[in-house]
Amino acid sequence: MTSVQQVEVQKDEADMRLDRWFKVHFPGLGFGHLQKLLRSGQVRVDGGRAKAETRIKAGQMVRVPPLAVDRKASDNLTAHSLRDTGDAEALSQMLLYEDPKVFVFNKPAGLAVQGGSGVHRHVDDMLEAWRSKKGEKPRLVHRLDRDTSGVLVVARTRQAAMRLAESFRARETKKTYWALVKGVPKQREGRISTWLVKEQTPDGDRMRVAKHGEPDSDHAVSNYRVIEQAGITLSWLEMEPYTGRTHQLRVHAAHIGCPIIGDPKYFEADQNWDFPGGLQNRLHLHARRIVIPHPDKGKIDVTAPLPPHMRQSWNLLGLDETAAEEGR
Repeated sequence: MTSVQQVEVQKDEADMRLDRWFKVHFPGLGFGHLQKLLRSGQVRVDGGRAKAETRIKAGQMVRVPPLAVDRKASDNLTAHSLRDTGDAEALSQMLLYEDPKVFVFNKPAGLAVQGGSGVHRHVDDMLEAWRSKKGEKPRLVHRLDRDTSGVLVVARTRQAAMRLAESFRARETKKTYWALVKGVPKQREGRISTWLVKEQTPDGDRMRVAKHGEPDSDHAVSNYRVIEQAGITLSWLEMEPYTGRTHQLRVHAAHIGCPIIGDPKYFEADQNWDFPGGLQNRLHLHARRIVIPHPDKGKIDVTAPLPPHMRQSWNLLGLDETAAEEGR
């Protein structure tokens, strides 16, 4: 963490000792280091000095100086692990970044962003737990598929929501996804440009590649590159959607003959293809990084760790996460 943060105390953290609060949010921060920060006034509560034993109240703001440790790791989160966790605490566990205008969460695979048929819990409803003192509920500004994990940007104010939404519409936002796919694309990197149309199926809505000019179709453009491959069976793609159509990356991966592993809608394999042993049959698509203009000034640049099922696959296949930085 390289900048000062102002972190709001949540309802379920009321009456917690300040040192315990830091232990929960920054488990890598030693008690001795915390004491030095408190004595020097670098850690404050509502602008005032505090002690390790200070009892904090819901709604108070804790000043957190730049630290050499990260907030608690969100890389082991799953929708199942959050099932019996209160909404405020669940959001806290998912949080990757915050400032007075923006939250960025690491959404676990399996957690819906918004409500729908058969959805009992979703991020939009959970955000009720983080209404501000003014009664303002944080606002969604983009979406992720239920089974896609990774970075999700949420605005804390109406004005921030308007500016962030405009950045998405103006395509000033760079979104980077990681996917594990069947086979290896013929070209190591390329641009996929198609028209997509939604159609009704017995299993729900499904997108398909359409002809140019087909009614209700939308143009969709994605860029990709192969980072590593595991023989000729699997490859790791970095994908960047230029447009933001429903299921765009999933359809485009299948369109080039390399459907995403574990995709229940778009993965179709021939009879001679066996699902690799040791891999979970779950969607291997992760919103790895987002770079977006800040509503006030500068940019927000946040990276989300792989979800547990994808990290397991990476370890099993011997894929090195640092390989994504090569060739940039």
